[in-house]
Amino acid sequence: MAYSETRILIGGLAHVPVLIFIANFIKGKFGIKTEETKDTVVKEEPVKIVELKNTLVKEGKAETLKELSNKLDNIEQKADEVYEKVKKKKKDKKKKKKNN
Repeated sequence: MAYSETRILIGGLAHVPVLIFIANFIKGKFGIKTEETKDTVVKEEPVKIVELKNTLVKEGKAETLKELSNKLDNIEQKADEVYEKVKKKKKDKKKKKKNN
């Protein structure tokens, strides 16, 4: 028994809502859920400006800079020592290779 074209179209159109439901169900299970964001309005209070004595801040900065520069000097010295040791080892290896 053959079906007419209109009957086939009506049958296809009847299945569209079912397919949409299945697609939305799968999308809901595996899709990323987003949360609604609430806009909060925060009233800003005026900023209070506190003046500090320049001498205290400068002294603290100077001490910090001295400490950092001392640490940097120590690191540079250690790096130079390591560089010299590596340089000596390379020379020793070259001499051993030439002797053999």
